[in-house]
Amino acid sequence: MALLGKLAEVRAELDAHRDDPWRKKVEEAVRGENAISTAALLDLLRAPATTGTARRLALIMRTLHFIPIKSRRLMPGGFRDTVTRGWARPVRGSSALTVSGVNPNIKVRR
Repeated sequence: MALLGKLAEVRAELDAHRDDPWRKKVEEAVRGENAISTAALLDLLRAPATTGTARRLALIMRTLHFIPIKSRRLMPGGFRDTVTRGWARPVRGSSALTVSGVNPNIKVRR
């Protein structure tokens, strides 16, 4: 049992080191928000807008159950060609649809 206890301690320690330091800041920023732009989040984190930082942010946002979007709505004064990428909470829960894309609780008349 002592070996298993030690393994559990080491695993917990490794998991603590693997946790991204941005996660807490991002969680606080998106609390109560339905949508937010990637640029706004990178500004909040004071990180440069590079592919690497965007991918790092994407991992965090996906673990928080946000989905990626492209929107004019997130840009102030956004019009036609002004599109920004960001993140939004899903409108309906993932339990509404099954893997096949059909809700088994809905009866279809044929």
